[in-house]
Formats: sequence, C-alpha cells, structure tokens
Amino acid sequence: MSVTEKTAGAPVMRAPTTYEGTKIPHPIPSVLEPSQELRASGDILEVNFGPNHPSTHGVLRLVADLDGENVVGLRAVIGYLHTGFEKTMEQKSYWKGITYPERIDYLSFQNNELEFVLAIEKLLGLEVPEKATWVRTCLCELNRIHSHLVWLGTAALELGAISMFWYCFRERDRILDLFEMVTGVRMHTRYFQTGGVAEDVPPGFVPQAREFVKVMPGAVDEYEGLVDRNRIWLERTVGVGILSADDAVAMGQSGPILRASGVDWDLRKREPYLAYGEVDFDVPVYSGGDVYDRYRVHMDEMRESTRIVSQCLDRIEQLDGEPWIADDRKVVLPPREELHTSMEALIHHFKIVTEGYAVPEGQVYAVIESPRGEAACYLVSNGGTKPWRVHFRAPSFAATALAPTLCRGELIANMIAVVGSLDGVMGDVDR
Repeated sequence: MSVTEKTAGAPVMRAPTTYEGTKIPHPIPSVLEPSQELRASGDILEVNFGPNHPSTHGVLRLVADLDGENVVGLRAVIGYLHTGFEKTMEQKSYWKGITYPERIDYLSFQNNELEFVLAIEKLLGLEVPEKATWVRTCLCELNRIHSHLVWLGTAALELGAISMFWYCFRERDRILDLFEMVTGVRMHTRYFQTGGVAEDVPPGFVPQAREFVKVMPGAVDEYEGLVDRNRIWLERTVGVGILSADDAVAMGQSGPILRASGVDWDLRKREPYLAYGEVDFDVPVYSGGDVYDRYRVHMDEMRESTRIVSQCLDRIEQLDGEPWIADDRKVVLPPREELHTSMEALIHHFKIVTEGYAVPEGQVYAVIESPRGEAACYLVSNGGTKPWRVHFRAPSFAATALAPTLCRGELIANMIAVVGSLDGVMGDVDR
C-alpha cells in the first residue's frame, strides 16, 4: 500500500509512513546484529564501508552485514577524526578558547561559536548590546543556509545528482563572501566575542546581503526543479530510511531529523534566544520520516532562514551607529584606537590576551538550534581564567547512532542515501 502526494506538481508515490512498534536494535540501540539463524546459515557477508569509501569521506567506518543485498547488521565505527578539542579548551583561557568550537562542527562554525560564547556570558551575567544580538542572529541563519547547501550538494552527489553540487556551491560561495566581508575570513571566523561581536558590520554588508536574500528563494526553486520530479531521486529517497516519531524521540534526535518524523520541536520557537522571539518564521514539519521528508525539511528551512536574514538586515540598519559589544574592560578588548593613547587600555588588552579574564564559579548549559539540531555547551567554572570542564552536546553524534535503526532491512544501495540524509559532521561526532 502506498500514499500519493503532490510535490511540485508531480505525484509522488510514498511508502507507508508508520510502522508498528520500534525498529531500534536491542539490546544495543546503536548496533544492529543479524539474527542467530542468519549467522548460522553461512550466507552473511561482512563488508566494510569506509573509512576510505567515498560516501564516508574518510572519517567514518560502517561495518555492514549483508544477506544478499539487504542490510541485516550494521555498526558505525567512529574516532577517525578525534581531536580532543574539549580537553584542549580546558587548558586555554576563555578568550583563547573561542577558536575551538567552530572547528568541532566545521560547517556550523558560527552556531558552535555562539553556544560557547552564550555559556560564558551566562556565567558572567553580561548583557549584550541589541545590535550584537541581531548581527549574531543574521550570521547564524546565513550559516544555517551554508550548512544546508553543503549537505544538499554532497548528499545529492552521492546519489548521482552531480549538477546539484555545483548549483549549491554557487550560493554557498556568496555566503562565504558575506562572511569574509564582515569578519575578514570565510570560515572559522572567531567573530562572536564574549559581550558581542568583534567589529561592527561594514557599510557594504547590508546591501550585498540583501542581494543574496533576493536570489536565494529562486535558487531553492532551481534545486527542487533538478530533483523533485526526477524518477531516480524519488526512488532513492521516498519510503527509504523511515523513522517514526517515537523512535526519533527515543534515540535523542533533534533538528531536521526529528521534524521530518512529525515532531514539531525547534528551540528557536520553543525557547527563543538571540532575536528569534522577535522575527517571523515557520518551522517545517513533515510526517513521512523518510529520506525524502528529511530533504524537504532542509529545503523549507533554507527558505525560512532567508526570511529571518531579511528581517535581521532591516533591524541592523535601524541600529546603525549603536554599540556592537559590551563596555566591560575587564572582559572585552578596548577599542583599537585607544591603545596608542591610553596606558590603561593597553594594560587591559595585554592582560585579556595573555592571562584571560576570570569567570565566576558555577556551571551552565547553553543550548541552541544548530543546522543539525540541538547543540549545547556544558561549561563549568571554578572561578579561574580557564574552564574547569567543557562538554558539547553534538547532534551529529546522536544522528550517527541512528544509522543501524534506519538501515535495518534496507538495500545496501540505499544505505548511502540513509546515512547521507542524517547530515552528520564527523568533527561533531568525534570532537
């Protein structure tokens, strides 16, 4: 039995969107084991996908047990990109530690940078200027579009839709141009600072960002025009890798994966931070829970993020001339022009850069809605200039653990589509 939907004017044959009970492997949820009967038959073939297989990008190993072409066993082996960032950050001052989170999830660098800065500001009780809040919101949404573009281009490439990669990277390059204009670099910007942002946005940013906002909705239409009616794309995505809402919640999923399974949960709406409580946008939710619906959530989110960016640009223009960082010389670097005329400014600059600033004793949990779902920073301070403990809640880690659940009973050819639809970043997994 199947369900017919209308998508971009074309009928899409959908597999049943629910299943009875649960598909989560037992007793280990992150490992799918073949049954004893299949093991005893001698027909099971163990195959390594990765870490050098093109679809695992050199950093993920999938050990699959095959019965013919069906996946009956699967375990994900991680650790090929382990960096030790969290422990390294505990040896750095808070000021120097800001450069590390953005390299954990290297496609969501602005959002990862934000969660660490928000945690520090919570402990300090530091109030951030309104303009900095809107600038942060704008860049985080541009970063969300950037991340989704990389996901769409690479996931489509793995299914044979080669043209999509070049279309997506065309718009991605425009976003990176905007980042470079504001921060001086294209990625890993270190632009978010404790108390605000490093510098005010340059005069040319808003006009150039508005040009991007005009172009992006039409670009998303182009992406959909490439694949929405493509029979191969539909056969590789519709009804593949189905995940029920109950299983998604039980496996700790969030972001597009959770919303594609019918759960309306987005921290930007449920627990607004930055300026999300003041902007108008919708949260895309679909009920199919398959690869196709995860694709649709990503597409709709790019449209909604474009709406948010447009509203942020309006507010940034209205706040022209307003401060973009807090005026607390014990935490924030003094203005650069003061260093030549003020001994006190020079001392503050030197002490912050070399020793750092002390953060009151305590612990906080700062959580945001990253492109991959709920990302958070658990930060513990013992009152010194370095974190006593830093730990990041990585949505990619939870998503990777979901692979055995989604691939159970799927064809080996569909395993790549399923794993790709999870939008995992291995730096976020291994940390």
